Amino acid sequence: MSNSLNISTHNSVHTITLSRPEVRNAFNDEVILELKNAFLAVAHNASVRCVVLAAEGSAFCAGADLNWMRRMADYTRADNLADASELAAMLSAIYECPQPTIARVQGDVYAGGMGLVAACDMAVSVDSAHYCLSEVKLGLIPATVSPYVIRAMGARAAHRYFLTAERFSAQEAHRIGLVHEVTTAETLDAKMNELTHALVSASPNATRVCKKLLQDVAEHEVNDALVRMTVEGIADIRASSDGKEGVQSFLQKRKPSWTL
Repeated sequence: MSNSLNISTHNSVHTITLSRPEVRNAFNDEVILELKNAFLAVAHNASVRCVVLAAEGSAFCAGADLNWMRRMADYTRADNLADASELAAMLSAIYECPQPTIARVQGDVYAGGMGLVAACDMAVSVDSAHYCLSEVKLGLIPATVSPYVIRAMGARAAHRYFLTAERFSAQEAHRIGLVHEVTTAETLDAKMNELTHALVSASPNATRVCKKLLQDVAEHEVNDALVRMTVEGIADIRASSDGKEGVQSFLQKRKPSWTL
């Protein structure tokens, strides 16, 4: 049984809910493994017609858990490669899930959490949520999530938000295509029900084949070579001097040495 996820199925809609509100649903190695396994397991369930990725509390996902970040500060490059490979495998499991997937975004999304939203086929966001790719402020790069986030928001928007690490609104996330719908908190579930009803009303075989068609046709394939490049990219930047300084300054609640 998962300690970090709540999982349920109702009327062919399978819901996987991040359940660590006390840490804003930040993930660590255990959560990454549980999420990966949850999506791999549902992939083989023919009775499930669509999958919702949801979260409890005020934030959808705040990225990496602080205690995990503290452990990562002492990782070797080999440790970082293994760690990033697990994150990549989790994102791949979400992206390649044969059933359609919808992110139900009830709160803020930061850093690695952006990969969770982008790896889903669709995303519905409350109007109060904020989004941020904060990695460069920590001397890091959003390497592992980049194939999914760039595909979702487009390269032009990614150039801005990857490089500035600005926080942006749900309305801006909708404008650039990261999310498909923006609703109030009161109407979030109604919009989710509308989309899930449309998905479970379609041919399950056609839906799965159509999803595969979309992935084969849209831009470049997320293949092993690209995943390897992103895994090495995050491992290298974590081991760099700026990477170490950025993470340590964040954990120590001080400005990094490069701050002007």
